[in-house]
Amino acid sequence: MATKTERTEARFMPEIKHLAERAALVSGLTLTDYLAKLVREDAPKTLQAYTEIQLTNQQFDHFIKICKAAEEPSKKIIDAAKELDVEGF
Repeated sequence: MATKTERTEARFMPEIKHLAERAALVSGLTLTDYLAKLVREDAPKTLQAYTEIQLTNQQFDHFIKICKAAEEPSKKIIDAAKELDVEGF
């Protein structure tokens, strides 16, 4: 059984397209396989950069100190959080 694929269209400046075609050729890949390889290699790094935060030990200690010193949330905040839970957020 063949793997299902989806079509994506993209428009590139001619020099970028030519560069990608040359890189694919010397890599022994089709342009599609070359672009897919680039996405597989780069997308996880990009997603990680936008979804993770790295703190130094000093920053983490400061964060914990602030969390411990924080006041209890008000009824208004608690109600808003409950509303977001009901809405699926």
